Amino acid sequence: MGAAAAPGAVELLVREVGVMMRVPVIRGIIDRRILVNFRVAPEVLQSVLPSPFRPQTVRGYGIAGICLIRLKQIRPRWIPAFAGLASENAAHRIAVEWDVQDQVETGVYIPRRDTSSWLASLAGDRVFPGVHNRARFDVREDGAHFHVAMQSLDGSAGLVVDADMTDDLGPDSIFSSVDDVSRFFESGSLGYSPSSTKQVFDGLELRSNQWRVEPLSVNHIESSLFDDPQVFPANAIAFDNALLMRNIDHEWHGRGALCCTSAA
Repeated sequence: MGAAAAPGAVELLVREVGVMMRVPVIRGIIDRRILVNFRVAPEVLQSVLPSPFRPQTVRGYGIAGICLIRLKQIRPRWIPAFAGLASENAAHRIAVEWDVQDQVETGVYIPRRDTSSWLASLAGDRVFPGVHNRARFDVREDGAHFHVAMQSLDGSAGLVVDADMTDDLGPDSIFSSVDDVSRFFESGSLGYSPSSTKQVFDGLELRSNQWRVEPLSVNHIESSLFDDPQVFPANAIAFDNALLMRNIDHEWHGRGALCCTSAA
């Protein structure tokens, strides 16, 4: 991933291409999903985003964050729930927009996914879109308190989130209310992440039957990506809000991959 090229320096050919294989609709339950969100200088996000993506902004800020999601009963839609699988998963995300056939699309770019499931890691980029890295998770939950730590098996990624349930977003958020931030993330349900093919990004869309979020108060955050001052200088990134989702029936739908090529 590199800095955006100067206007006119390259000609970008962005096209939506079909997924190379038929991806089954995956159904399950979001048992717990924590979203920890940062406001970031858009130019800093642009420097780490690959083409064709650019930062989606809210009141002049880009939005990036961490998703910690525990899934249950995960299986192709035609398989009964009792045969489904469970896993802990983590993703680093950036809210983005891009152009497809003169229209602006919005969603999230996911530079890295990590999972506790060896099956998801094995099937990732084959059956389930995107590359899924194996990781160990330390999860402690007690009523309204949540502690989730992740360390990838390859040692290249790690994070810690410690949070408690609360009543509001806090005074420093750029979002005006819980409903405001909820609408923003619900509209960004389409995610793209790197595939094993260079410059091709796999698409995956989350469709939930009962979208609802609750605010969290964060006591401690660590992220190997967002704490790296060489990538995210301290004066360019700040915590904004955290959200909780629980017991959400949902489906994952594969979407056509995005392909970007450039020519001098």
